[in-house]
Amino acid sequence: MNQHVDVVTAQGAVRGLRGDDSVVFLNIPYAAPPVGAGRFQAPRPHDPWTGVRNATEPGPNAPQAERRLGSLDMSPYFGPGWIPGDDYLTLNVWTPDTAAADARLPVMVFVHGGGFVAGSTRSQLYDGAAFARDGVVLVTLNYRLGIPGFLHLPGAPGNRGLLDVVAALRWVRENIAAFGGDPETVTLFGQSAGATIVGAVLATPEAEGLFRRAIVQSGSGLGAFTTEQAARVTRAAAAALGVEPRAESFADVPDRRLVEVISELSGIDLRTVTHHDPLIGLSPFSVVLDQQPAEAVAAGRGAAVDLLAGTTTEEGNLYLAPFGTLSSSTDADVTAAAARSHREPARLVETYRKARPLASSGELRSAIMGDALFGLGTRRLADAHAGHRSSATYAYSFAWRSAALGGELGAAHAVELPFVFDVTALAGLHGPEALLGPDEPPANLAARTHAAWIAFATTGDPGWNRYDVTRRATKIIGVEETVADDPRGEELEAWPE
Repeated sequence: MNQHVDVVTAQGAVRGLRGDDSVVFLNIPYAAPPVGAGRFQAPRPHDPWTGVRNATEPGPNAPQAERRLGSLDMSPYFGPGWIPGDDYLTLNVWTPDTAAADARLPVMVFVHGGGFVAGSTRSQLYDGAAFARDGVVLVTLNYRLGIPGFLHLPGAPGNRGLLDVVAALRWVRENIAAFGGDPETVTLFGQSAGATIVGAVLATPEAEGLFRRAIVQSGSGLGAFTTEQAARVTRAAAAALGVEPRAESFADVPDRRLVEVISELSGIDLRTVTHHDPLIGLSPFSVVLDQQPAEAVAAGRGAAVDLLAGTTTEEGNLYLAPFGTLSSSTDADVTAAAARSHREPARLVETYRKARPLASSGELRSAIMGDALFGLGTRRLADAHAGHRSSATYAYSFAWRSAALGGELGAAHAVELPFVFDVTALAGLHGPEALLGPDEPPANLAARTHAAWIAFATTGDPGWNRYDVTRRATKIIGVEETVADDPRGEELEAWPE
């Protein structure tokens, strides 16, 4: 039988629910509601409340459009879409049933993906019960998305969605001990856009000291837009809305219109004389920085934070297989994919063909897209971090192949998430057009993957060799588990410095 549990935070008391293995608190504010002009300002502290705030029901989330990926059912990943409400800068906390205020358990704080325009704490995949069951306090959070979160606007602080994540980390620092967590043992982790945000937070001076470890799942240390690229998106958004490209001009535009206009921003060519588009046209939003996170980390940022970083082995399949374009890709498509991200596309394609002599055009296209988006930026971030002796670096490659979409999905972007969260039993993940496909995954793969993430968060060691720029030891996570030195090094060396 569920029982209510009350915890007192710095802003007021919250009431959660005790379940079988954990106590869960939903929809706890970590910052003030971002409304009106406040949508384009730095996050502010939430007003205190009197009495006990109900934290047993999910709340609103960031304004966003419904997100689909062709024939693949990604609803467990993207969640239910926009649930309107002003007070959405909130977080959820799962804590072990036995947790007490002095338990000092490891804490993990998760940043969801969704192309900087979608996703929320309501997504089924991000149920933290398994982490709490295994002795970890798990926190998931909402942050501003799209135009309020990431449009680079004169008169507004940049990267407001990232600033929200830093504000949530400050909330954790101040309050997590009351939930049984140790504020000195916090691991920040994220996937996709969330992982790129984690990499950027790693390089953010304002976040120094707020977390001890970081996990970057299919993100990129090279995923930031330059201010020149961001300005193109800003001009296009302002033109589509019929307003001036300044923060005060956006302040009166309703949230719904800010969401609607995003579809009009697709297709903007963000390539410049000096930079390619790190998101290869998949999203008009990213963090906007003068220096890529990998470069900032190489210069010393995040040197005291342990890092675990990795990708899936077929990241690009997610952007092809659900649309039928993995099997229909041609040699011209492969060259076009290379040309989006590389100044010598023919040489790049030749390298990939040599490394994969039996690969189809679709497989080559997927591999090049995956590395442009995630593989190269993950390697550069790991290399940069491994230069610091004051912390540890680890790398992984998730290789289990989903049989979804007639076997074409494979080890695509996001396939590792159900295993990390140990939620592979979710019904919505199974079926011929679901993320895990029609077949049962290996019985112990979720247990092994989940345990490695917990071990890293607890001790700083996930259970395999450290990564360095000489060996680049990488754990291959799949039906069989091995450690390989510099897997796919020949391909990744073909990209320019």
